[in-house]
Amino acid sequence: MGIKENSNRIREINKVLWIVLALNFAVSIMKLIVGYTISSASMVADGFHSFSDGSSNIVGLVGTALASRPADESHPYGHKKFETFTAIGISLMLFIVSINIIKSGIVKLTNPIIPQVDVYSFVVMIITMAINIFVINYETREGKKLNSDILVSDAIHTKSDVYVSLSVMLSLIAVKLGYPILDPIISFIISIVIIKAGIEILANSSKVLCDAAVVDSKKVVEVVSGINGVLNCHQVRSRGREDDFSLDLHILVDPSMSVEESHKLHHAIEKEIRKHFLGVHYINIHIEPLKFKGISTTH
Repeated sequence: MGIKENSNRIREINKVLWIVLALNFAVSIMKLIVGYTISSASMVADGFHSFSDGSSNIVGLVGTALASRPADESHPYGHKKFETFTAIGISLMLFIVSINIIKSGIVKLTNPIIPQVDVYSFVVMIITMAINIFVINYETREGKKLNSDILVSDAIHTKSDVYVSLSVMLSLIAVKLGYPILDPIISFIISIVIIKAGIEILANSSKVLCDAAVVDSKKVVEVVSGINGVLNCHQVRSRGREDDFSLDLHILVDPSMSVEESHKLHHAIEKEIRKHFLGVHYINIHIEPLKFKGISTTH
């Protein structure tokens, strides 16, 4: 990816994050105002959940700013993993929010306060759910298009808001029917949903930071083996992010091949790999003569 293309990508990611940030804070403010007004633990918990969504957008903006910096002497492979590292920060924020919700729920159980539910509380929940559904679809679509860990992770984060909002509506109905005890209990369920979202983000991000394989090595072997001059392809390894990963492979060639011919073959392999595997950045191709391979050609 060129410098200009990367700059445009970062600009598009930031645009999405700013739009979602504004929507998340608007939703959070509505829920918190109504939640505190009617003394609903579940709605207040949902409000803080939405606030954490907005906070994660801010973290995302910082992360993309760091990730957009070009490669330098101290980071010769670039700074894009900062985006993945930031996604882990979002997951940690979710864990903190869930702990605070559990503490609040315990207080509500020991010192029960019956929420004053009215039609406005239901209207607020319906509006915020509609906004959340829009955010999920918008952020997921843009995240996949831009190959952004932050946007995809944030969409997973926001997706939990829909389930949380449904739980809140159920708690409001329960209060109306005379079962106020369900309000703090549902806030505990919300905390579990938040923890689950955090674990999902943490699992996806750890694959990148722990150098899990990015592409199927068999597919790489299939593509490279079809190039004229390649007698065998093996020891294929990949690591990094889907939009910025490194690829290492060994190939066997005819021992009579000249340096110039092997150089041209190297470029042909690299061109074919970039054609079939979008997102590959660094390609390391080790060329070996067949008679000195020291390994079986079936590897």
